[in-house]
Amino acid sequence: MSKPGNWVNSVRAIASDITEGFLEITHNSFALIGLIVAFASVALFAHPDLRAQGEAQLRTWLQDRHVAVVGFTPAPEAIERTTAANPKELPKDQSAVAYWISKKYRVAAEPIAAIVAEAYEQGAQQKIDPTLILAVMAVESSFNPFAQSSVGAQGLMQVMTRVHTEKYENFGGTHAAFDPVSNLRVGASILKEYIQITGSVEGALKYYVGAANMQNDGGYASKVLAEHRRLRQVAGASTPTTQVKPALIAKRQITPAANLETEAVAASSVQDNTQVALSSNL
Repeated sequence: MSKPGNWVNSVRAIASDITEGFLEITHNSFALIGLIVAFASVALFAHPDLRAQGEAQLRTWLQDRHVAVVGFTPAPEAIERTTAANPKELPKDQSAVAYWISKKYRVAAEPIAAIVAEAYEQGAQQKIDPTLILAVMAVESSFNPFAQSSVGAQGLMQVMTRVHTEKYENFGGTHAAFDPVSNLRVGASILKEYIQITGSVEGALKYYVGAANMQNDGGYASKVLAEHRRLRQVAGASTPTTQVKPALIAKRQITPAANLETEAVAASSVQDNTQVALSSNL
C-alpha cells in the first residue's frame, strides 16, 4: 500500500476512535444526568419540605429576574384592591349619572362608576334615593375619597371616624374610612338613622351637618337638595325616592353646645357670612 493510502487510513482510524469516545462519554453523561434527576426526584418526593423549599427558591429567583428586567415588583392581585368599573356596563341611568359626575367634578369615570353602582345598591337597602347619597358626597368631599376636614371628618361622605369607630369595626378598622365603598356604606347608614329620627330629608341633613342645635344649617341642606335635583334629572324618572316615615321621636334632646363636637358624627365646614357650625353629620 502506498504512503498516501496509509495516511488516509490512519486519519479514518483516529476519527473513528474520537467519535466512539465522544458517543461513549455522551452516553455516560446522559446516564449520569438521568441518575441525578432520578435521585433528586426520589429525594423531593420523600421530603416534601425540601420540595417546598426548592419551589420557593425557584419562585424567588424567577421574581428577582423579572424585577431586574421590568424594574419593579409585579403585583397581579392589585386589581382586586381597585374601586373601578366600566361605566358602559352600568344600567343606562347609572351610566348617565357616572359620566355627569365625572365631567362636573373632574374625576375619572371608572371609579365614579363603581361608587354610583354602590350608591344605588345601598339606596335600595336603606330605602334612600341613591342620588341623595351621591349629592351628600358631592357637597361633602367633591368625590375625594381621601378628603379630611379640620375637625376630623374623613372620606367620601366625611364621616367623623373617631365618633363612629364601632361602625368601622365591620370593615376591619378605622382606616376603612378611606376605602370609598366602606365610607359610603357607613355614611348612608348614618343618613338613614337621621331620616328615621327627624322624619324628613331636610331634618336629616341638618343633623348630618351637625347643626341640630342651631337655628339654621348655613345653607347646607339647600346645597345638597339642589345637587340632588340635578342628579335626579340626569338619572331620569326611574330613580327610586327616599322613603320617609314619621319621626321615631317627637322631640330630640338637644345637646349643649359645649358638647356638640364630641357627639358629632361626620363633618365639614358650613358657612354663611360667618361660620355657622362644624359640619358633624350626627
